[in-house]
Amino acid sequence: MSRQPRNFQPGFSYHVTTRCNNREFNLQERECREVFLYAIKKALDKYGFKLYALCILSNHVHYLIEPVAHQDLPKIMHFLNWYSPFGEFKNQKSKVKK
Repeated sequence: MSRQPRNFQPGFSYHVTTRCNNREFNLQERECREVFLYAIKKALDKYGFKLYALCILSNHVHYLIEPVAHQDLPKIMHFLNWYSPFGEFKNQKSKVKK
């Protein structure tokens, strides 16, 4: 059975979490966190959402986000997880480990 569609509402804030691949501790290094913050800045510039809170832990991240348009939340998260420089940085680091 498939998941029910999310009911995003305009003007609401959302608590979103993202975990690193394979539950690895990719965010322990300062360099990784700096690249991640750069990716968030790029997403803010692109989508103009409000970021009320951000908690970066060693293997996951918590956000409190209010998107300008309620349908932008999936786009914001997709950008941060796949298209951002942080996603590219994570992919490069994982290739070096192999």
